[in-house]
Amino acid sequence: MSPHVGEVHRAEFGRVVAALAGRFGDLDLAEDCAQEAFVEAVRRWPVEGTPPNPGGWLTVVARNKALDRLRRESTRQARHEEADMLHQQHEADPGARVTSVTDERLRLIFTCCHPALAPEARVALTLRLLGGLTVPEVADAFLVPERTMAQRITRAKRKIGAANIPYRVPRDAELPERLAAVLAVVYLVFTEGHLPGSGGAEQRADLTAEALRLGRLLRDLMPDEPEVAGLLALMLLTDSRRDARFVGGVLVPLAEQDRARWDRAAIAEGHALVRECLRRGRPGHYQLLAAVNAVHTDAARAEDTDWSQVLALYDLMLAATPTPVVALNRAVAVAEVSGPAAGLAEVDGLGDALVGYHALHATRADLLRRLGRPAEALDAYDRALALATNPGERAFLQGRRATVATAAASAQ
Repeated sequence: MSPHVGEVHRAEFGRVVAALAGRFGDLDLAEDCAQEAFVEAVRRWPVEGTPPNPGGWLTVVARNKALDRLRRESTRQARHEEADMLHQQHEADPGARVTSVTDERLRLIFTCCHPALAPEARVALTLRLLGGLTVPEVADAFLVPERTMAQRITRAKRKIGAANIPYRVPRDAELPERLAAVLAVVYLVFTEGHLPGSGGAEQRADLTAEALRLGRLLRDLMPDEPEVAGLLALMLLTDSRRDARFVGGVLVPLAEQDRARWDRAAIAEGHALVRECLRRGRPGHYQLLAAVNAVHTDAARAEDTDWSQVLALYDLMLAATPTPVVALNRAVAVAEVSGPAAGLAEVDGLGDALVGYHALHATRADLLRRLGRPAEALDAYDRALALATNPGERAFLQGRRATVATAAASAQ
């Protein structure tokens, strides 16, 4: 695939699949014919030139291929008649603009994120069908073999068909449950790009960009949902620090980042969304996380951070979402407000809830280091390193461990 067609594939694949899925109600057919349309583009565009509206061209070509396949595979006259009717209704110049694409993409997101599907299947389908990622890329993002991911995606699509899961935005009464699943998937896509657990890369800009694109799409179509605005704000404010998060392949903690490298336009947009959420007065998990990030990005220097406000926000978040991860993040704020001993007490109070989570041990290690307890800190760093998979994060932990070990040896 040429670089130009590759760029179009990344931008338009989800649109084409969504348009076909909306028309034919068959995800396998939609995906296969979308791929065939891109193969056709690789063959024809270098000779004929790129059409003025590549997405429209691809959608029409893919639709015609789907109609041809239905005619070949159908054994019932009714299917022939249906295909002929669809073809007559939608016959158009391949360069013509295809309408309602945005709504179709939203419907496909909600289809991929139906609560009847397992959470990992929702993420995989969203990445594959909306993001245009290949099966190997999706498999790599989730540390599973390609064959396993292919089977997972196939099973999810079959379940959608067998369960007659509707290809539509849910009714208002269904929206809260379905919207929560959609937002969770988009955030998982973002976090996998923000700090990948596989593939040997410190960050994956393609995944964070895809999550931001989906967030903006949801924001445009659901402007009155404060959690949608909150999620978009959270992603913008987090992504604004991307260029400062790694130096030489090593993770740089927030307090040590070069703030001149932060993206001020993304910060301004994120802050505006947070202020909008505050005016609505309906706080939720993503809005509160966005507010925490707004406090961090509002400080010109690390020492200017208003940790009391951060702690107050985590108090609200813990009341609304009482999870161990929220409690761990709150413990970090406690340490900044009341000292590392108080923070360590909060971390140790979590018990075994996060024993397999590397961030728990990394947090303990840092607090023990600050308390001058090197032997315990070294043990905590070792446990964190045994669980951490991101190369940049591992490099940071190894560096901190070495510093503590050297200081301990010098003190003896």
